[in-house]
Amino acid sequence: MNDQVSFGYTDVAPEEKTRRVGAVFSNVAAKYDIMNDAMSGGLHRLWKDRFVKRVKPQPGEAILDMAGGTGDIAFRMAERGAEVVVADINQDMLDVGVERAMKRGLTGLTWSCQNAEDLTYIDKQFDAYTIAFGIRNVTHIDKALREAHRVLKYGGRFYCLEFSTMTWPGAKEAYDFYSHRLVPQIGKAVAGDEESYRYLIESIRRFPSMPEFEQMIRDAGFARTKVEPIMGGLVAIHSGWKV
Repeated sequence: MNDQVSFGYTDVAPEEKTRRVGAVFSNVAAKYDIMNDAMSGGLHRLWKDRFVKRVKPQPGEAILDMAGGTGDIAFRMAERGAEVVVADINQDMLDVGVERAMKRGLTGLTWSCQNAEDLTYIDKQFDAYTIAFGIRNVTHIDKALREAHRVLKYGGRFYCLEFSTMTWPGAKEAYDFYSHRLVPQIGKAVAGDEESYRYLIESIRRFPSMPEFEQMIRDAGFARTKVEPIMGGLVAIHSGWKV
């Protein structure tokens, strides 16, 4: 049991979680962006804008956008002149991103199938590492954080956008009802996949609290860590620096 990790509310072997998460995102890839709008009422666009504003991508910077899948974060950073590598463990998600980039006429992005826990990049290669709504799906979060630290240059920055634990009284209960009862039904109606979206909601509930995750970032070697809750902690931006 000590070797097991969480897949939603179920504990499974690490390799089984990796397989199941891969299946989830292969299932939802084609409808992923439509579902993001349906589940958040379009708010995810504002959260991502805010996230990229905090990252402050600069022209010519090398940025690794991990779990970048369909390109939402990478597109925003590339428009600011950054040289972005979009990495994801799921090729189906990357394929959707490449197609979206072609439709937008965006060039200069690099797409790479990568495991966040075992990146193929050399030490101290990137100026910034970003990951949005992806870290909770990693099998061993601590390994992914250490890899993020390894591939960053000294002075490099780590930014993570992720769902967290809402702390607003009243709103928390309403959100719990919405997410557990309604989101899987939206997934069934829009994407034809109720179970994948049930897992995604359960994975949010199993994710560490904001203080716990910040400590994990520090444990990976990052300094000057910070947490910025959004909407009472519905989502949060975590950051840290390699110094």
